[in-house]
Amino acid sequence: MSSTRADYAMPRPATASWSLKSTQGRWLLLAGLGAALLLFSLLAIGQGAVSISAGEIMTVLLQKLGLSGQEVSAIREAVVLNIRLPRVVLGVLVGGGLAVAGAAMQGLFRNPLADPGIIGVSSGGAIGAITMIVLGVNLLPASWYQQLGPYLVPLAAMAGAMGMTFLIYRLARIGGQVDLVSMLLIGIAINAIGGAFIGFLTFIASDDQLRSLTFWGLGSLGRADWELIRAGSLFILIPLCWLPFFSRELNALLLGEEEAQHLGIDVGRAKTKLIVLAASLVGAATALCGTIGFIALVVPHMVRSLIGPDHRFLLPASALLGGVLLLFADMVARTVVAPAELPIGILTSLLGGPVFLGLLLRRQRQAR
Repeated sequence: MSSTRADYAMPRPATASWSLKSTQGRWLLLAGLGAALLLFSLLAIGQGAVSISAGEIMTVLLQKLGLSGQEVSAIREAVVLNIRLPRVVLGVLVGGGLAVAGAAMQGLFRNPLADPGIIGVSSGGAIGAITMIVLGVNLLPASWYQQLGPYLVPLAAMAGAMGMTFLIYRLARIGGQVDLVSMLLIGIAINAIGGAFIGFLTFIASDDQLRSLTFWGLGSLGRADWELIRAGSLFILIPLCWLPFFSRELNALLLGEEEAQHLGIDVGRAKTKLIVLAASLVGAATALCGTIGFIALVVPHMVRSLIGPDHRFLLPASALLGGVLLLFADMVARTVVAPAELPIGILTSLLGGPVFLGLLLRRQRQAR
């Protein structure tokens, strides 16, 4: 697949003059994004029907750790610990996971328009979740609902995401190697088929089931609680911490697969691991929050335009900015139509759609 040299040049040594693309500038950006993530986390915890100040939030957290003797009302403590803090933690995990998965896929495909959805992860997750919502009562014994309860739909979403990714991966293997162009085209076809299947399930769903389908189609952090986070966090944390160790492979792949092979990279194994880790990230995010679009596409491109394509800095910076943007979107979603809640997918699409069009127009101008 073609790409612009400006977007995907091999990382160069930092020059003496200071800029965000110098080593000092990149570290400064990481520190700034970390501070922004902390600030938005405090704002997200404090914002809502019950307004809570930053001082009260810190008091509750320190009291929970046994480091403060001050008291906060039981209502405010419950709101912080049981409602808003889980939502913030889930937003940071999902936003960071989606952004890192997007950065890895864009580096693997050497194209700033690549998105984890092209390998079928989001579509597979939605199919698994919606199938369980609509047909689960008829497919599974009642004892499963008693034992697994709220975990059934997330587990089905995760299974659907991984199953769809495995199917596309197998179909795209040519001569024992994964052909990325074939994977892209197969992913587009499978996603179209998956969309038709989701449409059929939506057509036969009951009114109550349609309300649940809205969550999976547009995404929300409204289901966040500590049990949900414990159930799905490892599927995000492990690949989120593991992917940065593939920075060398991703940087080498920017030159092309043959060049990366000459640099000592096992390209076939690297592609397999990158696809599996990205699938785990996006599949778990879909299982926990439903389908949230454009975070994986927009965030890595924004970071790359600031600090360049070096994945040693691109991946952690994308994780931080992804968490910030999803927390911001969630705060807007909770307040713009209060007391109702707007699905996050609507807001991320409003942000991501114009950026995506801008990318396409920019590539058209450069191609002339």
